Amino acid sequence: MGVLCSAQSRVNQKGAFSGVASTLSSGRLPSTFAVGDVIPLWPEVVWKIERGAVRAVTWSEEGRPVILGYWGVGDIVSGFLLPVEPCQVECVKATELSRVPLNLMERGSEAMILQLKQAQELLAIVRCERAYLRLLNFLIWLAKKFGEEVETGRQIELRLTHQEIAEAIGMARVTVTRLLQKFEREGIICRPQGKTIVLKQM
Repeated sequence: MGVLCSAQSRVNQKGAFSGVASTLSSGRLPSTFAVGDVIPLWPEVVWKIERGAVRAVTWSEEGRPVILGYWGVGDIVSGFLLPVEPCQVECVKATELSRVPLNLMERGSEAMILQLKQAQELLAIVRCERAYLRLLNFLIWLAKKFGEEVETGRQIELRLTHQEIAEAIGMARVTVTRLLQKFEREGIICRPQGKTIVLKQM
C-alpha cells in the first residue's frame, strides 16, 4: 500500500503499545480488551476474535488515519495478514480474543482469502463516486457483517462515530452527518435514541 505515517503518529503508536507490551513481557498474556485498546501484533501470534470487533488503521504522510478494515466474531487477526507498516489494530467494542499458535494454525490460507475479500469489498465501496451511494453501501456492508435482526430492520452493533465512518470511507465528517440525516428522513435508517443505526432497507 505504501502508506507512511508522520513522526507524531509513530510516537502515538509506540505509546499505545507500551502498556500491553509490559504485560506481555511479564508473562501474563491478556485475552480481553476494552474499547480503544490496541491489540499487540507479534509475528508468532495469531488472534481469533471470540467476542467484540476491531479495526486496523495506518496513517498517511500527513498523519491522517487510513482505515484498512473491520473484523468481528470468528475472524482471524495477525501481523502477517496486515502487511502495512505502520499498522495497529484497535478495539471498537469490548473484545475477547483467543490466541492461536502460528505453527498450529491450519486455516491460514482461508483467513488470508477472507482478508483479501474484505479489502476488495471496502475498496469497491470507497471507489463509489457518489457520496450518497458510498455511505449507503458501507452501512449495508456493516449491517451484513455486524448486524442483528430487530423488529424495525437490521441493527448495526458497532457504535461508530461520524468521524470514524468518515475515516473508513474517505469522506468529510459533515457529509456523513448530513447524509445520515437524509437517510433517516427517507426512511432508510432509524437511530433509536441516537445510539445505534438500524438499516430498514437492505
